[in-house]
Amino acid sequence: MTRPGTEVQPLRVAIVGSGPAGFYTADRLLRQPELAVQVDMYDRLPVPYGLVRFGVAPDRERIKNVTRVFEKTAAHPSFRFFGNVEVGTHVTISDLRLHYHQICCATGAQVGRRMGILGEDLERSYAAIHFVGWYNGHPDYRNIEFDLSVERVAVVGLGNVAVDVARILCRTPEELASTDIAEYAADALARSDIKEVYLLGRRGPAQAAFTNPEIQQLGELPGADIRMLPEEMQLDPLSQAALEESHDREVLTKVEILQSFASRPRSGKPKQLTLRFLVSPVELYGNDSGQVTGMRLLRNQLYASRDGSLRPEPTGRFEDLPVDMVIRSVGHRGVPLADLPFDEPRGLVPNRDGRVFDPETGKPLRGFYVVGWIKRGVAGGIGTNKPDAGETVACMLEDATAGVLLTPARPDPVMAEQLVRRVQPDLVSWADWRRVQELEELRGKERGRPRLKFSAVEEILAASKSG
Repeated sequence: MTRPGTEVQPLRVAIVGSGPAGFYTADRLLRQPELAVQVDMYDRLPVPYGLVRFGVAPDRERIKNVTRVFEKTAAHPSFRFFGNVEVGTHVTISDLRLHYHQICCATGAQVGRRMGILGEDLERSYAAIHFVGWYNGHPDYRNIEFDLSVERVAVVGLGNVAVDVARILCRTPEELASTDIAEYAADALARSDIKEVYLLGRRGPAQAAFTNPEIQQLGELPGADIRMLPEEMQLDPLSQAALEESHDREVLTKVEILQSFASRPRSGKPKQLTLRFLVSPVELYGNDSGQVTGMRLLRNQLYASRDGSLRPEPTGRFEDLPVDMVIRSVGHRGVPLADLPFDEPRGLVPNRDGRVFDPETGKPLRGFYVVGWIKRGVAGGIGTNKPDAGETVACMLEDATAGVLLTPARPDPVMAEQLVRRVQPDLVSWADWRRVQELEELRGKERGRPRLKFSAVEEILAASKSG
């Protein structure tokens, strides 16, 4: 029998998830000059792009231009998109085994990690993934009601997501009006009573995860003054020694920017953004109605761990911070995938360089692969997924060459599509998505915005069948 990978018998690959990791994987597979590959991409949502559409902040339009690269991949004649099809609900892993030689999961990290502190489930305590999904028009989160009648909000975390959330809370209505933020979110934020936003980090300014352009932008917000506590801007001896030893110009510049903010007077802008360092929330407390009214913070100091990194440890000193809303951004984790092993503590599928393996036997699961956050955990930005996909695809190609593949009983691509259309009549194809995209951009153009998103599944399905 001819080994899959020829024009007569192409290598059939299913990719589950249509975010950057999935598209980079599809692109690398379809670019193989001596291997005929057919890629079918599945997504439970009726629209593609995952993190780019639903995770990137509305005021980061330039980052979203990466979808132009994905569009070129989708234009390949051997690529198909099956949107609004959930693997595990509409089709099972067993179904996919009947139609594909390889199955690659690119489902990302779909759940926000918890802080694990008392009072975390009080009203007005939210996960950042929900808030970000809400303002980006994610169908799962569009109907969440955030109480924006409050005046003080704490955002826990100093990573990219936390910075995005704080920045959006501090943007003026005029600034948001030119972005692709969900219209209902723009309206709600325009009516917001928020006056103070706190960004809280458990380590010091030299260890903050945000980039220099990001922090510089926070200091230039038209509607918010930035504030630091001078005493928290002074580097501790360990951080100072580490910086002097590393000669890291980027970190040095970051510290200089932050220290310059500490001496900046207020200019009378309507909002104030305060960055706090070396503090960890240990409790949220509330009123008789069960709503957040404040948090208790534990002051930290840094110590050198065995691997040489500086980590926080408690000092035993506490303070209370009066806030009316808390948005936690302390990381994300993946969720288990039906019929695949799962590393619960780490929140990812156990793998070696992208090959899924059985943790009980230590052996790879023939034909199964992972890429992106479900593979490596939440680390890196959108671009990190490109080399990550290259690593996984290298394993897939190696296995294809060695004949270590699934043996689908029905490899004909027509049969796979027949199955999907039978179990999910509301399938969204790539051509359907293009109609949605064109309508969103047309609606946005009329309002001076890059696009005006459809956020309800019903709206998206209706738009996909228009014209």
